[in-house]
Amino acid sequence: MEFKIQRDTFLEGIQKTLGIVEKKTTMPILNNILIKAEDNRIKIIATDKEIVLIADYEAEILAKGDITLSARKIYEMIREIQGEDIHFHTNEHHWVTITCQKVIYKIPGLPADDFPSVFDDLDEVELFKIKGDILKELIYKTSFAMSADEMRKNLNGVLLEARKEGESNKVRMVATDGHRLAMVDVGMEGTFLELEKGIIIPRKGLSEIRKFVEAQSDDILFGVRRGMCILKTDGMVLKVSLIDADYPDYRRVMPAEKGVMVSFDRDTVLHALRRMNVISSERYSGVIMTLMEDKLVLNSTNPDVGEAKDEIDISYHEQEMTVGYNVKYLLDAIEVIDEERIILEIGQGMKPGVVKPAGNDHYKCIIMPLKI
Repeated sequence: MEFKIQRDTFLEGIQKTLGIVEKKTTMPILNNILIKAEDNRIKIIATDKEIVLIADYEAEILAKGDITLSARKIYEMIREIQGEDIHFHTNEHHWVTITCQKVIYKIPGLPADDFPSVFDDLDEVELFKIKGDILKELIYKTSFAMSADEMRKNLNGVLLEARKEGESNKVRMVATDGHRLAMVDVGMEGTFLELEKGIIIPRKGLSEIRKFVEAQSDDILFGVRRGMCILKTDGMVLKVSLIDADYPDYRRVMPAEKGVMVSFDRDTVLHALRRMNVISSERYSGVIMTLMEDKLVLNSTNPDVGEAKDEIDISYHEQEMTVGYNVKYLLDAIEVIDEERIILEIGQGMKPGVVKPAGNDHYKCIIMPLKI
């Protein structure tokens, strides 16, 4: 096996695999990436058995072949090389020689036969177009609300639903950790797969999907088959195993009754909440919000740090009321909103509050109040 490739192209391809390869595993081969050379292109493949990334790049192939190498080590080597072109060569004993100008690395590899099989036939999967910007928005506005509790497997990811509405499609993503719930709806023209029951994309898989679509504002091909979701662009394929569990009925936590609606300037309330957050800690992270005639008073107390108080001018003419929320939850919910004005709908008693942009219901975050 022998090929020549541009250093920056090779480095980019290897870097994309680093989030997938297993750092701690009982299968050492999962620390490696598989490199295949054929037909003037190389394929760089990584898997942890749950996620698969296949990327191919243009190269000058001098001899076909394949080898697996430590992803971390080869990345560090290529990163420190300063030349433009890299010469990659393997011998019959699976030793790899990498040269660039006067730099020579020699490292041991493992045969490709030891690498897990990842080449399922993609022709059998029905793929639909979805814009990269849509996937980015869905992930950005929900992923912060995923649960980090490993015991709650079905909440360690996001729910993706898709259904037909008239001539268009509605795609919905939901995430919850039991204390808050983020939901975003996006409309799409054209044909898209229907996921009435929905699929649960796990945390690590979602992180790789986010990286996959970061540089893609155009169409991405998306499909679901045999417990996996598949994303495809020119030259790259990402497969993510889905969580095999039932997602909670999130519709049950949607407030049935309208609460007290308060409108804020997004940036003004964000800065005020950040000032409250300065004195937060893991043990004390609440903010008390008191609505009064034409003003909102915010108070935060932490016995370990101190106290904070702030006041915002608002338009409010109802009776005085006080409510408490986790300040970090409010910040997370508001930071992903693009609109200049937001609405906080405060539930009566211990009913949840709702954060959403003023003027549309495409996004909302439901937050349980704190006992005061």
